[in-house]
Amino acid sequence: MKPLVKVLSLLLLLAAPAAAPAQSFHADYSITLLGMPVGKATFVSNFSDKAFRIDGQLSSAGIARLFARTTGTARVEGTIRRDGVEPRHFSSEYKSGKKHSVTAIRYAKGRVASYENRPEPRKGRTWVEVSNAHLARALDPLSATLIRTSDPAKVCNRTISFFDGELRGDLALGGPNLSENGTVTCAARFTPVSGYRQGRKQIEYMRTQGRMSITFAPLGSTGFYAPIDARVGTQIGTLRITATRVAAR
Repeated sequence: MKPLVKVLSLLLLLAAPAAAPAQSFHADYSITLLGMPVGKATFVSNFSDKAFRIDGQLSSAGIARLFARTTGTARVEGTIRRDGVEPRHFSSEYKSGKKHSVTAIRYAKGRVASYENRPEPRKGRTWVEVSNAHLARALDPLSATLIRTSDPAKVCNRTISFFDGELRGDLALGGPNLSENGTVTCAARFTPVSGYRQGRKQIEYMRTQGRMSITFAPLGSTGFYAPIDARVGTQIGTLRITATRVAAR
């Protein structure tokens, strides 16, 4: 997977909108690099009392389309728990130029039961294998940032463990920086756990030097906090994803 597509995949987990029970939300996001548009994303989330489903669409825009047109879709569905969500199935599909990849993850009893990638990633000698222990508490990119709490001070100071079917990573959130309008900004630190090649420049930069922050906003009195803005430092500049519209359907 190209570095830009991998970064956009990481941004999927920073942009998944939460919702109240028995409601549907539509959220649009813009993606910029050094202030220039490189992509856009849309998420539609449907929540009932006991179940949820999120559908996302991603596409390149602006200067990014000059290199390779990238499109992607992602979907997750699962169960709502008192302390958050429990996914059952996640799937994603990416097309970038002539490359096409499909991922499916199945969950059972709150953990990854199986996963499949087509095509399989090229591993090589420096590949860090994904172990069963790594997958014990890892959520998919769309479920991972559905944070349920009544205390804004508890949004940060947690570690988000995610798995996109290939990369298993952690986002350690610090802070919080609370604002008067109710938003919460967390500093974030990315740590690759497995499912990547050691020494890969983009991964190493994000691990050692990439500055990241995520701003969450409460959705009414639902108890969910959702990301509305995320900034990711990369070798070629700051990649930012910002909610341009979040509306009930």
